[in-house]
Order: sequence, then structure tokens, then C-alpha cells
Amino acid sequence: MNATDTTSASPDRIAWGDAFCSEGANCFRFGLDDAGRAYIGSTLAPGEYVSDSVEALRALISAVKSGAADHLL
Repeated sequence: MNATDTTSASPDRIAWGDAFCSEGANCFRFGLDDAGRAYIGSTLAPGEYVSDSVEALRALISAVKSGAADHLL
């Protein structure tokens, strides 16, 4: 994934979904641009995001759901 990859799309060309907020108001949002690239961003830093293909985002979410990031909690 490309951290803070602002060359993929300008922030105004990303269609962001509703923010997902956990306890403590740590909010993340997911988005897509018109080229089909996927984005993950924080509501605290709107101009900063991670982008990659939809397939890579799907793989990341599946890995997190299966416990691959549990050691970070």
C-alpha cells in the first residue's frame, strides 16, 4: 500500500463513505476514486490516507478480521 499517496487522486475526487468510529471517537473512513482505487483515511487528518487496489484493501480487511493485527491491540 502507498501511505499518503496523494498522486492517485485529489481528495475531492475520492467518494468517502460514512466514518466508522470505535469507542473513544477514533474514526476511519473508506473511499473509492473514479479509477477504482480504494482509500483508508482518518477523520482527524482528512488529507492523509492510504491507497491501493480494491483487492488489496479486501485482503487487508480479511487479514485484520482473522486476527493478523491482534498483536497491535
